Amino acid sequence: METLDLPRIAQDALTLLETGTAYFAQPWTFYQIGIIILCYLTGWLVSRRVEPWLESRARTIKGKPGLLRVIIAVMRRSHWIIFLILLTLIRTLTLELTWPSRTYLMALALALGWAWLAISVSSRIIHNRTVSRLIALAVFSYVALGILDLRPEATAFLEQMAIQLGDLRISALFILRTVVITAGFFWIANLLGNFFDSRINTVEDLSPSFKVLAGKVVKISIIIIAGMMALSSTGIDLTALTVFSGAVGVGLGFGLQKVVSNFISGVIILMDRSIKPGDTIALGETFGWIRELRARFVSVITRDGREYLIPNEDFITQQVVNWSFSDKLVRLDVDFGVSYDSDPHEVTKLAIAGAETVERVLDAPKPVCWMTAFGASSLDFRLRFWISDPQAGLTNVRGKVLLAMWDIFKENGVNIPFPHREIIMRSPVEVVRRDAPEAERETPGKI
Repeated sequence: METLDLPRIAQDALTLLETGTAYFAQPWTFYQIGIIILCYLTGWLVSRRVEPWLESRARTIKGKPGLLRVIIAVMRRSHWIIFLILLTLIRTLTLELTWPSRTYLMALALALGWAWLAISVSSRIIHNRTVSRLIALAVFSYVALGILDLRPEATAFLEQMAIQLGDLRISALFILRTVVITAGFFWIANLLGNFFDSRINTVEDLSPSFKVLAGKVVKISIIIIAGMMALSSTGIDLTALTVFSGAVGVGLGFGLQKVVSNFISGVIILMDRSIKPGDTIALGETFGWIRELRARFVSVITRDGREYLIPNEDFITQQVVNWSFSDKLVRLDVDFGVSYDSDPHEVTKLAIAGAETVERVLDAPKPVCWMTAFGASSLDFRLRFWISDPQAGLTNVRGKVLLAMWDIFKENGVNIPFPHREIIMRSPVEVVRRDAPEAERETPGKI
């Protein structure tokens, strides 16, 4: 760490202290402080009455969430607005009655207050409140140093706080500038990436898979360009990072094998269009429809509302059933049996008629019913029908078809049998009737 020029810093601080002491010794300084405090308290008291009414009126705005967010941010700082308006009026009146030097503190408070109000409101476009406040504080600090004419001194102080690494000198100012510039470039890159991604999704001629792939390629390309521009803007020589980046790349290759594998698998999935958002798939025990394709995983929502984040690699290495790969038509089978005293020709007609009453069963292809076997206690049949919305569930439509068949069989006298069993006893068994006369109980019958 380099040694700081402490005598110079101490001398500058002493000079500033003497100037401030001389200014605060004047009576008008305390008058200005009192006026500033009084204006702020007045603004705070008035805003407690006005702010709830203004916010309730603002929330009646529908369909414009971005505008509503900014308006609410302004309304919640109404005490600052009232304070600054009152202070502006009083300072204007004071300038007409006395010297401008006697309104210096009020002018300074107005400049800082308007700067803070504008920065705090504009930073609300960032949804993360913690990040929004940090950015607002950093920008206000920079603007305040400029208003107070202390920016050169702060820059010199940060530049002196440095360490020397060979030919490379790293100062606090360099680190701060690098962080700010890099964050700014990446923020702009994220905005541009989202903008182009939304524009690509509006193109109707492109398939859903190609839209996702094109959006991700554009986003990654913009972020890489932004990173290179940020490094160049901070004065870092990119050629000096080639050896370091090669060593880091080897380490990351071993440590992030699964991450890279999932990323490459995601690119392959998007290129071969094997799955796309909206498809109904079955992978292992998971059955649901695809909500979103990400760089690392695929989001699958099941019928019970659970969202599974399945790695992309599983869709490459495992067997996947895509119910809507070429089309969304799905054939379902329902097995049933009827008693032997039923007419099988009539049963097939009734089963088809019952299935056709279910809303989700398609008319084309038409349902069909075939007799499949002479069972132990029933005539066995198989009903086949088609649906076009497997994402709406399979078990529920089978249940509705079975209920429709039950109703139509009951109306036409077709019975659903139950298994019959015949028991043969190898030794005689005595049977006694409990309601028989006493004499019959003494001489029970035998079978």
